[in-house]
This record gives sequence, C-alpha cells and structure tokens, in this order.
Amino acid sequence: MKPGLALAALVMLWCGVALADSAPVLNYRVVASYPHDPSAFTQGLIFIDGRLYESTGNYGHSSLRRVDLETGRVEQEIRLAPNLFGEGLIYWRGRLVQLTWRERLGIIYNAKTFERRETFQYPGEGWGLTHDDRHWIMSDGTDELRFLDPETRNVVRRLKVRAGKRPVHRLNELEYIDGSIWANVWRSDHLLRIAPDSGQVTAVLDLTTLYPAGERESPEAVLNGIAHDAATGRLFVTGKYWPRLYTIVIEIAEP
Repeated sequence: MKPGLALAALVMLWCGVALADSAPVLNYRVVASYPHDPSAFTQGLIFIDGRLYESTGNYGHSSLRRVDLETGRVEQEIRLAPNLFGEGLIYWRGRLVQLTWRERLGIIYNAKTFERRETFQYPGEGWGLTHDDRHWIMSDGTDELRFLDPETRNVVRRLKVRAGKRPVHRLNELEYIDGSIWANVWRSDHLLRIAPDSGQVTAVLDLTTLYPAGERESPEAVLNGIAHDAATGRLFVTGKYWPRLYTIVIEIAEP
C-alpha cells in the first residue's frame, strides 16, 4: 500500500466495508522467506519458544503439527479424526488448544507430546483463536469475537468489530500483539488491527503483493496464518496451500 493513502479510500468491495479514515495505513517489508508445506490447509499458526506450530484443516486431512521454521519440515504431527475439521490454535500454560470448524469441539493437548488431554464444547462454529493472557479470544466467521474464560470455557464477553459504523464480517485467523487483536479476513489478503476494548478497526495491512493471487494454483490458497514471536517482534504470515512462509516487519506510513 502506498504511503499516505487515505484509509477511507480503501474499500473492500467483496464484504462492503469502508475502512475508517481515522486509522493509519500500514506498510510492510519482507525480511525473510521460508519453505512451507504447499499441501497444508493452514488454519492456525503460532510461534512459541522458538518453535512453530500449525493447525491444518479439511476433513480427512486435518492435523496439529510442529514445523521446523528454516526447512518447513514437519517434526511432529497428530492427525485428527476424519470427521473433524481443524481450525484455530493457541498455546496456553503448557497446553495446545485447537478448535474445530462445525463440530463445536475444542481439543486440548500436551504441548510437548501432543497427547490429547481433554475436550470441551462451544456453541456455533470455530474459526480463529488467540488469547490476551486472561481470556481465549475466538472468531466464528461473523463480525463478532467471543472472549472465553479459560477455566470454564464459557463466553464472558462478546465484541462486535466495526470499521467506522460498519460491521466487518468473515473474521478468521487471530493473533494478539502488543495489546491489539490482529485478524485475517477470510478470502481477503488484508490483516486488520482491532482495539479489544471497542472493536474498532484501527489499521489495515494490505498483503495482496506478498503472494499475488495470479501465482496461486488454487482459489482456496488465501491468506490465513499469523504468528508473532514475542521474543524478537517478528511476524510470520502464510496461507492455505502457500509454498512459502514469510517474516514481515510492519511500518506505519508517514503522513
């Protein structure tokens, strides 16, 4: 995105959302690129203590895996049952928590062994998942984010996401970074920065040139995968069926 472009001029026509002109336009630069399994239908991505973890989807192909960042090689993997569709993923106090799409089932694993420890239920669909150290934050493809109590797994708060006064639908993969919620919008190459107190979109990052749509082998190969390395500030992004995973640095454009 060009520096200084008014955010109000950026309109995502496919979902009818005009983004608020009070939010800054963000630029990015690629600082590294790594191999990524092109058969992985990426649904959730996290980077914890130097290790990359990924949740993949599709019935009969869903998995939880630990991946070597440098080579893209799957180091450890557990396959989900054929009737489960893997979705969002978080690390929580020595456990990995994975959502499923329409099965209303969350699965909790031992983070080291991938041993399945317990499951829990939730209403509606499961899409993206992140946390703010107090609550699990969950998307379901609508304009609403749900905050769950990690102990009871009950919804304690609902947050409507808005660009100005207009709802932003298809919220998908999530990542909590420096006090803000970052969300990928399904079938879009945009990342949105969302204020967790108000639900307002405070910035947009256009990644359409990162892996141009014309170079992708499938219409399903959309952006979906955000992982933040808290130790270094690195941000990793990839997508479904993408052959590469990128490290980017986000920059705020000069006025």
